[in-house]
Amino acid sequence: MPDAPHSSPEAAIIPIPVSDNRGQSLEAFKSKLRDAGLYQPPSDDTPASHDDSTLLRFLRARQYDVDKAQKQFSDTEAWRKQHNVDELFRTFETNEMESARIFYPRWTGRRDKTGLPVYVYRLASLDAPLRKELESAPSERRYQRIVVLHEAMTRFVLPLCSHLSAPTPISSVTTIIDLEQVSLSAMWSLRSHLQVASAMATANYPETLNTIAIVNSPSFFPTIWNWIKTWFDEGTRNKIHILSKNPGPTLRSLIDEKDIPQSYGGQLPWKFEDDPNLDDAIKEVIGEMPKGPILFVDGSMVKP
Repeated sequence: MPDAPHSSPEAAIIPIPVSDNRGQSLEAFKSKLRDAGLYQPPSDDTPASHDDSTLLRFLRARQYDVDKAQKQFSDTEAWRKQHNVDELFRTFETNEMESARIFYPRWTGRRDKTGLPVYVYRLASLDAPLRKELESAPSERRYQRIVVLHEAMTRFVLPLCSHLSAPTPISSVTTIIDLEQVSLSAMWSLRSHLQVASAMATANYPETLNTIAIVNSPSFFPTIWNWIKTWFDEGTRNKIHILSKNPGPTLRSLIDEKDIPQSYGGQLPWKFEDDPNLDDAIKEVIGEMPKGPILFVDGSMVKP
């Protein structure tokens, strides 16, 4: 398999292969997790401890090898207990959570043609003052911010999009990474920030990245690719696609033009610093985008 990102537009829309036996693998996975005390099936009174979409993400991450998937799932559950993730998310301060979004990929409020939420990460927006602000927080708190925003994605955005795409579950996102006007020195200064986020997501939120479209890549991109590619496992590397300075034609094969930000050749009046610009179907379900920690469960927003 190649260890460099794809440049072919067609490559970006090839679906991830799924084993014909995935149903059997899922049941075997549930059985092993239940025996290990890591999974509780649904009962008349309570839902399952983990939904099928989450379990399938771990299986896909390990090519449906049930034993390897169980090892990663067990490690993630231990990590969640170590960092008290559920309580961290439930009690995280709303203003800090909202202000932290500027440092990470942000949801546009729109979905691609298959129903996956579309995220954008514009690194030039993390200018020197913002990088200084980012670095002023203790490393432990920066890590907690990353965790909380991943929880917001997997516990609010993905279930919401699944609700709208039923019966097709949505368990991953499409991300546009914008490298316009990013200097090599800026990338170097952000390397630790980006590496920590990538490593944490790969280990504990596997298979949440479906397609990564890198736009406006600078001339030095091959140089930075040589040191950032080691942050990702091979499966993630093969989902990264490099688009030209005019990404619109390829993005339109993935996302309806009305849902592509204007900066990338679409019609959506949205920029990276903005709150999500919700599409009409989402507005009908939730009205406005909520602030702070919130869950989407069984068609409704609930407090964690």
